Amino acid sequence: MSLRAILLGAALAASTCAAAAQDAKTLHLKALAATCANCHGTAGRAVEGSAVPGLAGMPAAYFTEQMKAFKSGARQATVMHQLAKGYSEAQIEQLAGYFAALPRN
Repeated sequence: MSLRAILLGAALAASTCAAAAQDAKTLHLKALAATCANCHGTAGRAVEGSAVPGLAGMPAAYFTEQMKAFKSGARQATVMHQLAKGYSEAQIEQLAGYFAALPRN
């Protein structure tokens, strides 16, 4: 086997591994965001007339600020203050970016 074939194979394997890692990261983020779906709707789009806001298109800084306020108890809620405690700071940042990137409607 030539050196060129070995290098090409190695490059293809590295590319495949990088794509698989990206896919796994994306799937993990989507699964994390799905934990919000029961109340905030699928893909962050709340049911029309719902008392809870949709998350799709919400500015990341606002999302993060609100989640931290729920987590600390500074913002009262029926259940969000309890749910927010289950997310790490990194997860809150990931969710903020995910929902901010989604179109509102």
